[in-house]
Amino acid sequence: MERSSTTSGAGTRREATRQKLYEAAVTLIAEQGFSATTVDEIAERAGVAKGTVYYNFASKSVLFEELLRHGVGLLTASLREAAEGTARDGGSKVDALDAMIRAGLVFIDRYPAFTQLYVAELWRTNRAWQSTLMVVRREAVAVVEGVLREGIDDGEFTDEIDVPLTAAALVGMVLVAALDWQAFQPERSLDDVHAALSRLLQGRVSGRP
Repeated sequence: MERSSTTSGAGTRREATRQKLYEAAVTLIAEQGFSATTVDEIAERAGVAKGTVYYNFASKSVLFEELLRHGVGLLTASLREAAEGTARDGGSKVDALDAMIRAGLVFIDRYPAFTQLYVAELWRTNRAWQSTLMVVRREAVAVVEGVLREGIDDGEFTDEIDVPLTAAALVGMVLVAALDWQAFQPERSLDDVHAALSRLLQGRVSGRP
């Protein structure tokens, strides 16, 4: 029991250290780019020794790859939790999608630097971590696809929906709208932005009933 407690404590400390490194790396890379950011700078920003970086990650590239995996994993978990919470409350599939939009906005508001990096990296094709990025992106979009397919099966959505493209469009809408909000309309509240996207989701932009 004592050994298990010690092992658990060491694991918690290591996760805390890795979190510091993630936060330092994402901030620095967002500020000055991947190539210009050094391991020394990451260690200094995280408040750890340079050796600690290499103890946790084999290289700067591996650190960034794991950072992408970690960040998109958090987003995916937020989307899944929003959908499952709506289902537990007896909400519709549209309600679930709406809750996922809000969860995405909350995530982006909390991790703006990561979101900027993630969107930028999606368009690069010469990175060592491109395959990893595609896998984790697929996991996030798959959560939305699941809700759309359930809605089709329940008769709430038309079966004419192109599920993969619609799911990708919804995720993309949230990412782009949130970045635009933060860059050009920072005076708007999260509730305000969510309400605007919610109206789009529910087809209430034409003024028709």
